[in-house]
Amino acid sequence: MAVTPEYREFVLEQLGRVAPVTWRAMFGGVGVYSEGLFFALMDDDTLYLKVDDTNRPDFEAAGMGPFRPFEGGGAMQYYELPADLLEDAERLRPWVDKATEVARRSRTRKKKQPPPIIP
Repeated sequence: MAVTPEYREFVLEQLGRVAPVTWRAMFGGVGVYSEGLFFALMDDDTLYLKVDDTNRPDFEAAGMGPFRPFEGGGAMQYYELPADLLEDAERLRPWVDKATEVARRSRTRKKKQPPPIIP
């Protein structure tokens, strides 16, 4: 689950060309944020962007699959970004924009949900 410093810096530089980004180490990987929205993660020198039903088809059409943190385990709502997009800011921008919008909607839904009732 490690991310090499070189890969992390490369990805952050490329993402920074299309959006303001910050990062945080997490569980051996890297969480990537834009304006406080957790929209991407890096693991094993691979970048994954947040998905829902609105942008998942883009990833699937490109032949990309979901992030699975544990062998044989369930998938998370992050899909691998086609690596060639990282070097083309114009092509990368819509993917990042969609992922940040997914993160924004996800955060809004979580805030609107009432707290669980605990007997």
